Amino acid sequence: MSAPAAQASSNAKIAANRRGKDVLLLQIIGYIVITVLAVFCFIPFLLVVSSSFSEEQSIIENGFQLIPTTFSTEAYSVLFKYPEQMLRAYGITIAVTAIGTVAGLFLTAMTAYVLQRKDFKWRNQFSFFFFFTTLFSGGLVPWYLMIIKYLHLKDTLLVLILPMLLNVFYIIVMKSFMSSIPEAITESAKIDGAGDFRIFLQLILPLAKPALATIGLFIALGYWNDWYNALLFISNENLMPLQYYLYKMLGNMEGMRKAMMQSGAVVNVSLPTESLKMAMTLVATGPILLAYPFIQRYFVQGLTIGSVKG
Repeated sequence: MSAPAAQASSNAKIAANRRGKDVLLLQIIGYIVITVLAVFCFIPFLLVVSSSFSEEQSIIENGFQLIPTTFSTEAYSVLFKYPEQMLRAYGITIAVTAIGTVAGLFLTAMTAYVLQRKDFKWRNQFSFFFFFTTLFSGGLVPWYLMIIKYLHLKDTLLVLILPMLLNVFYIIVMKSFMSSIPEAITESAKIDGAGDFRIFLQLILPLAKPALATIGLFIALGYWNDWYNALLFISNENLMPLQYYLYKMLGNMEGMRKAMMQSGAVVNVSLPTESLKMAMTLVATGPILLAYPFIQRYFVQGLTIGSVKG
């Protein structure tokens, strides 16, 4: 081997070693930063768990602590005092979330697919119509009258599903992702004789899994955390979703505490308001957290939907 060739080979090895060290250093820094961020995210959750098992008087005297000074399950005893109502509220929330997520995701995907089709003559007009609704709305009173007087949805499960069925922002995001799917796929399917609905179900939806998983999670979170529609349209206790049931329970607890303070009577009962809030947080957020690991592999890819075409 000639001297120039040997020198070039040596330089290449040195450069490769430097790149390897730089990559290793970058990975170490990355792992450290991610670990620190994970700890900062985990500590508040641990604080919630610890506070939910703390005695109310201990929280009042010492504040919220990572390790309970006085262990107590009083908050959960109050929370599950009427287990039938709690289980019913859970069942309603699960049913509404499941039905609303599937129906909303399917309608969102169909709408986005139609709006991104270049052979759809009125796609710009319909896109403007959807976008216009994000800028202006009729207001709360007309919406309330339409739900109650014309649609007659008061005290029905549909009133918890229909108002949140479509979200224009999700349609726009889904449309952006579907626009990145090559048109050759649709054209080749049409040549083979496939119809639009078959193309949508068998070709477009499987290719849109990252977008479906991400937007599906957002839709599910919206249904799971919704209590406002129940506040407006649900008066039947048998139809209360979980969030509204917990909201009413906390309001009743706060009302009892204020009434006891205003009466001036000496009562030896300590209402677990602060620990109850933490217990409610765990009860309300625990199940929805279990759904995240199943869609985690799609979530990162779905966050960047529509950002890169091709």
